[in-house]
Amino acid sequence: MTDDTALQDFLAAHRHGVLATIRRDGRPQLSTITYLHDPASATVIASITETRAKTKNMRRDPRVTFHVGSEDGWSYVVVEGRASLTAPAAAPDDDTVEALVDYYRRAAGEHPDWAEYRAAMVADQRVLLTVHVEKLLGLVR
Repeated sequence: MTDDTALQDFLAAHRHGVLATIRRDGRPQLSTITYLHDPASATVIASITETRAKTKNMRRDPRVTFHVGSEDGWSYVVVEGRASLTAPAAAPDDDTVEALVDYYRRAAGEHPDWAEYRAAMVADQRVLLTVHVEKLLGLVR
């Protein structure tokens, strides 16, 4: 096993991982997502949509597992945690859209057209997912 600092550095250095949620029948539902790791708050943050299975699963059962692997497959991090979700974006200036703007800025910088971005967040029924890290596991080589 690898120490938490190396695991957090690995998470911070990557942008895509696999989120596992729990279906009604207990089997895992897997989704590849783009994320941002915030070591200061011990969270993994992502923009997702309200209508997807993963969102419905997390609203019912917030326990999640998140896996990030290296290109060569020899290094990986697994996050065990609990999800919290905002309400779906409903207006260009609501709290969810403001949180999504903050997420975008932290992950990618300034957007070329914030009005367009805000409208897209509402049209897509976007939600901000925050995974509160309870346990980090993995091996970083």
